[in-house]
Amino acid sequence: MSNWHARADVKALAVGLGVVTLGTVGLLLVWDATPTSFPAAAHVVLGATSLGLIALSYLIYQLHVRPSRGRLARAIILALAFLCWAANQALGAGRLSTLFNDLAIGLFVFDVLLTMAGWPTDTDARRELLQ
Repeated sequence: MSNWHARADVKALAVGLGVVTLGTVGLLLVWDATPTSFPAAAHVVLGATSLGLIALSYLIYQLHVRPSRGRLARAIILALAFLCWAANQALGAGRLSTLFNDLAIGLFVFDVLLTMAGWPTDTDARRELLQ
């Protein structure tokens, strides 16, 4: 199998997983309209699953785009934020849940700050590719 086909397969896997994730979000919205139609813990499971799956899908997608080290670091920060948020959702109330919530907030804030600061720059990405 050629490298191009392998990368296309990775992208298809990431997008397919993203579509499954969107399906779990759809079920979450259906739960909002008719909560009694679902088991008691469905909202928690659907919320945590949606967040965890999109983090995984995004990391798999990075295998397709083969980003620079800086852009990969940004992708990992974002995925970790979503995973912390998923853990917060899954754990319910409690100290550990609060910790994961605060970690998610910190990672999202850090990611936005990096965006506003313009890191990594396109010149950083080009320089890394030449090394």
